[in-house]
Formats: sequence, C-alpha cells, structure tokens
Amino acid sequence: MVEIRQEKLCTNHYVMDVVKDFYNKRIRIDDYRGDMCAIIKKITEVSDEHEIEKVIIKARKEDFETLIQNGFLCEATINRYFLGSDLFFFCKYYQTERRRSDDWIKEDEIVENVSKLSKEFQINIPPADYQLRRMTENDAKGLATLYRAIFEVYPTPLHDPEYIKKTMNDGTIYFGYVYADEIVSAASAEVNNEYKNAELTDCATLVEHRKHGLMKVLLQRLEKELANDGIFCAYSIARSLSFGMNAALHQLDYVYRGRLGKNCYIFNKLEDMNVWVKDLSTTILK
Repeated sequence: MVEIRQEKLCTNHYVMDVVKDFYNKRIRIDDYRGDMCAIIKKITEVSDEHEIEKVIIKARKEDFETLIQNGFLCEATINRYFLGSDLFFFCKYYQTERRRSDDWIKEDEIVENVSKLSKEFQINIPPADYQLRRMTENDAKGLATLYRAIFEVYPTPLHDPEYIKKTMNDGTIYFGYVYADEIVSAASAEVNNEYKNAELTDCATLVEHRKHGLMKVLLQRLEKELANDGIFCAYSIARSLSFGMNAALHQLDYVYRGRLGKNCYIFNKLEDMNVWVKDLSTTILK
C-alpha cells in the first residue's frame, strides 16, 4: 500500500506544505514561505526521524543560493509554475545508493535521440469504435483496473477506485478512450488552482491498443481543457528510460527541463524521471 501523508507545518518562522511519502522514502515540500534556513533545519529533523532517503523542495529563485549553500542540488525546473515565476526542484540525498543511478548515461542518450526527432508528424485519428470522453466518478473502477493492468507498482495508489474519486473531487481531470465498454487508455491533469499550473500524468494504454496513438490525442485534449480554464503552465514527469513517452512529449512541443534522480518506485525499482514543460499560452491547440 502506498503511504502518503500530507501535513501543514506552521511556526513563527515558516509555513510549509509537506508530503511524507514513506513508500518512496522521500519528503516533498510542495509550498512554503518564511525563513528558508529554519525550513531546512526542520525537514532535516523530519528526515532523520523517518529514515528518509531523499528530500525534494519545489523552490523559488530567491532561495537558490541558500539551498546550494546547504547542500541541495538543483535537478530540474518548471517554467512559470508559480503564477508566471519559475520553479526549481532542489533535492538532497541522505543515502549513497539513492544518489547513484546506473542508467544515467543511457537516459542521457535517450533524451539526445528524442531531441533529434522531427516535430512534423500527423496525429492519428483512432478508429470509430474508440470513444474519447472525460472520465467521471462512475469510471473510477474502470480506471483503477486499467492502471492495475499497466503498473504493478506506482508512486500513488491509482489501483484504488476511492483514491481516484478523491483526486477527481480535488480537481484532477481524467480523459480516456473506451473500447467495447472497457477503458483502454487514460491520462490525467492534476490541476494546481492556486498557482495555475497542471501536471499531465497517469498516462497508460493497454499494449494491444497502442498502435493507434491514443496517448498523444489524450494529452492534446487535456491541454485544450486546461487552456480553456486559463491554465497555461503544463508539465509532465516521464520515466527516463521510456523512449516512447519522452518522444511523445517532445513531439507535442514539451521542452526537456532536467531529471529527478531515483525519484519514485514504478514497476519494480526506483526510477529516474525526466521533467518536460510546455507554455500553453503560446501554443495553437487543436
């Protein structure tokens, strides 16, 4: 069971939103304000208490030097994340093996080869018996079944229909393709309404249906939905070893913005994750 605990820590020196992700042995600071040195001291204490291997801070540029001075590494960025200002993923490792990646050079080669792909491509129109629609709570069980079939291990509990319903109520948008009354492909946009950005995530297609290029259509449909709602900062975090997903994002005009080392468990191991970003305000959406 994926165990994730969200907490708001408040003192006279800071306020911060902390995600304790015990399954992935990491802590993520999703938002904060106040004294950065006091914040770093507190999250170090929390990390020691729970034997955390990695800390991730979604930082602002004003805190760049302070974080560097305290041993944090900037692994990736997201342009215009904070209502138009950039986000910097600062990370610190507390375990040597968590810092090491045996696939880093191979993943560099994947990004290099993906960047050479032409963006001049034709979006396939799926056969008529594939129905594209926005998912509702009534589809939660079908979505959970799809994610269970694709991901034996996943960093969030998408195998649980109740969790999917909760994310929908929290503002996450799901679109999917239905074939013969079965959800065969789906993706979501996790919307941050406070800072007007969205992560395109939870991308999954059953193997036997991948020849139709369903995922690119789903991502474009999600982009259109976001732009209509005035959300222009879109980003996605893809498995660094997945040539297909990284290629799809590149061809959809996402820009590579760095790599999060051993970020989370997917399938049977900790995976490095590539960060891709797109400004929907400058994009002609189809």
